[in-house]
Amino acid sequence: MTDEKHLPCGCDGDHDIGEHAVEAKHDSSVTRRYTLDMLARGGLLAAFGSAFGGYPSAARAAEDDIVRIGYLPITDATALLVAHAKGFFKEEGLEAERPTLIRGWSPLVESFAASKFNVVHLLKPIPVWMRYNNKFPAKIVAWGHTNGSGLVVGSHVTATNFAELGGKVIAVPFWYSMHNIVLQLALRESGLTPVIKGEGEVIGPKEVNLQILQPPDMPPALAAKKIDGYIVAEPFNALGEIKAGARMLRFTGDIWKNHPCCVITMNEDVTKKKPEWTQKVVNAVVHGAIYASENKKEVARLLSKDGEGYLPVPVEVVERAMTKYDAETYGASKAIQHPEWGNGRIDFQPWPYPSATKLIVEAMNKTVVSGDTAFLKGLDPKLVAEDLVDYTFVRKALEKFPQWKNDPSVSKGDPFVREEILKV
Repeated sequence: MTDEKHLPCGCDGDHDIGEHAVEAKHDSSVTRRYTLDMLARGGLLAAFGSAFGGYPSAARAAEDDIVRIGYLPITDATALLVAHAKGFFKEEGLEAERPTLIRGWSPLVESFAASKFNVVHLLKPIPVWMRYNNKFPAKIVAWGHTNGSGLVVGSHVTATNFAELGGKVIAVPFWYSMHNIVLQLALRESGLTPVIKGEGEVIGPKEVNLQILQPPDMPPALAAKKIDGYIVAEPFNALGEIKAGARMLRFTGDIWKNHPCCVITMNEDVTKKKPEWTQKVVNAVVHGAIYASENKKEVARLLSKDGEGYLPVPVEVVERAMTKYDAETYGASKAIQHPEWGNGRIDFQPWPYPSATKLIVEAMNKTVVSGDTAFLKGLDPKLVAEDLVDYTFVRKALEKFPQWKNDPSVSKGDPFVREEILKV
């Protein structure tokens, strides 16, 4: 059993979580905030203009057929990681490099835009922002998973529901994230106002101040009481529970039933130029999702540092992140309020329901972010659902692997259509 005193922090190093406390204190530095704000304002083109002469051409992005995956060390990347670990890309006749771990969303987005990676998982609102604000040809080809996130608060916080979070500081992983959308929806429903205020500014009793932190930096920041809570993907909620004294306030999948979070994203120019190659990639990813759905405990060990090391945390953390979701543990605290929904802490089904995309675009217009949001004003949710997502490759992959329908997050009846259910 892993000694909690030496439980890794969740970065790519092998040291105690406390060693990031000082680093976490400076995560909202001027330089970092400038980078994130520049990206939010549509700064991808500016960021790459000097270095690459604008966005990389399709020819550069498609220069070979090696699958190059970039990912964050979160369970959202499971389908991609399992596809690599279990040889599913090889089964499709593809060569795949070992996936590259990136610590934060901004560097992953930058690397994807620079064609360092040709397959990534991104928070679903990010491709919306990339395609319609930055005019980058991001294309969603499948969902990576459903559910898989939660809001935890520190041991110094007495709040037991969203309404009691007034005056608190909550970290989110990216402005354009499902986490930010769901958090703000719940706060507004509870009579609170999400704000973005700088250090030293007064936070009102009915306000909740939001700040961006990279997922690996959240548990140490919470342990050091630099923030009051965070909402993020697993395994950092489980890591926070085990190491940082975090308490699960609410699972996001208990607010929005079987919500999407990370989606498998590619450059549309590549998908058009190499449709056969793209189909094989999507086949392998769908296969990976199905395997994960059917073998969560095995996959938890596989991904952990005690297995193949894709996620730099112990198996006990990843296993909790994938399987610990029961009324006995979370019912009394009301972190789970809808056990009848039948979902897991994280589930894996690849079909990108259009209804969810429409809801996300509508919600993005109400979500407070840093930077220019003018691009959202005239964005038609129906158009985005048709234009942002390519359903062709994933539908063919699902026909090849009909076992996908067995995942608990697949809609009953017609598996390709569902009604979105949200209950705060």
